[in-house]
Amino acid sequence: MTVGKDHSWLPRASCDASCMHAGAAPLGSRPAVWTRTTLRVTGALLLFLAVPLLAVPLPGRSHLQRAYCRLMLRCVGVRITVSGGPIRNLRGVLVVSGHVSWLDIFSIGAVMPGSFVARADLIDWPALGVVARIMKVIPIERENLRRLPAVVSAVAARLRNGHTVVAFPEGTTWCGLGYGRFRPAMFQAAVDAGRPVQPLRLNYHHRDGSPSTVPAYIGEDTLLDSIRRLVTARRTVVHVQVQSLELPGQDRRDLAARCEAAVRGTAGRDVAHGHILAA
Repeated sequence: MTVGKDHSWLPRASCDASCMHAGAAPLGSRPAVWTRTTLRVTGALLLFLAVPLLAVPLPGRSHLQRAYCRLMLRCVGVRITVSGGPIRNLRGVLVVSGHVSWLDIFSIGAVMPGSFVARADLIDWPALGVVARIMKVIPIERENLRRLPAVVSAVAARLRNGHTVVAFPEGTTWCGLGYGRFRPAMFQAAVDAGRPVQPLRLNYHHRDGSPSTVPAYIGEDTLLDSIRRLVTARRTVVHVQVQSLELPGQDRRDLAARCEAAVRGTAGRDVAHGHILAA
């Protein structure tokens, strides 16, 4: 993944190949790696064929999205744990978290499914682009700051109509060991719509609980590089901690600061107390 010229919406992450080495995954024996990789890729491809079901306007569609995301995580070798506050069934909530990987979409979708604000070229990606269109991604051209107000207006409109919208206020991906500041622009949508914000804290770990950079999608990474690391690793655990809802108030910068503090908090402290979600 490459990043363009820096501006206030498209910051440049300081993560590089050294981050990947610091959080490298243990692989195990060659036959074991080959077996689990084959099984995971096969399972993910089969599950991908069921993507059109997500577009069917059936009652309980959000439950279908959660189940699909959990199954996809399991297929690529990821287990998910959840802790923290209750997941409230509210309408019109802006969900925010730190951003590590394309895998964040499935991790959050397994807990609080909704529309995502994502880079515009995601629509053109193989496989993930189909999922993005079905999940009604709100595209943002991160290199074109002039179009940002239109994206904020689109998010506010969806919030007013009772839809859940997920955004990544850092503006770019980080390795999971480091992180960036929350940019206030997207929080203006919650202020304009008068809707609350749900911060989520995401942490990726190895089976032994040590931090993992396996899912990261940074620097010169390609999507295939990121997927290859994930499906060959023994197991990755994503922990999602649900923080308290934040009321919008009138100041987007204050709202962004409150949500960033909630997302950073005491990262990893409650991982051991999470519960495994059944796929």
